[in-house]
Amino acid sequence: MSPKKDSKIQKEEKSKHLNLVKDILENTQANIRKALELMSNEDIDNDVLLESLTKAKEASEGFVVSNGGQEKIVEGVFNGEKMIGADGEEYNVPANYASKSKLVEGDILKLAISKNGSFIYKQIGPIDRQQLVAMLAKNESTSDWFAMADGKRWRLLTAAVTYFHGQSGDEVVILVPKNSKSAWAAVENIIKKR
Repeated sequence: MSPKKDSKIQKEEKSKHLNLVKDILENTQANIRKALELMSNEDIDNDVLLESLTKAKEASEGFVVSNGGQEKIVEGVFNGEKMIGADGEEYNVPANYASKSKLVEGDILKLAISKNGSFIYKQIGPIDRQQLVAMLAKNESTSDWFAMADGKRWRLLTAAVTYFHGQSGDEVVILVPKNSKSAWAAVENIIKKR
């Protein structure tokens, strides 16, 4: 075979692979959204929810790509503190990155792990968000920060509260998923109490 034909075949194979990856991601994202919508309803049909979650797991299972030994790519969902990869593993997301990027529970992330072991995260599928104003509170025994509003409570990353120099009693502007419940919120800003 001539070098031109080899190059053309390689390009076609790469294009097929990228299209397959795109289809897997779109399918996974659709199934995750469906599961989140089901969970936001008061009377959840557990069988339908389980089926949706199983489809999301099957679609994304093994979606870990190695780039010629140079880097490993893993995609997953941000749970408010860590990324749960398609391979089922938990990956620590630096608190400063999560805070600055205002990551919200449910966001889809891509992690590139280089050959030298460095981790590079990128947000590739932000979940629909809503902005709320809440009261900032700290659990003195655990040093955990919370936002509280309308009888609900969300955990906050300490790095985000520290960045804005938050103190208990301040108002905090938070970002939470628009169509689902969450245990965590991202800090948009803090309004200092007078």
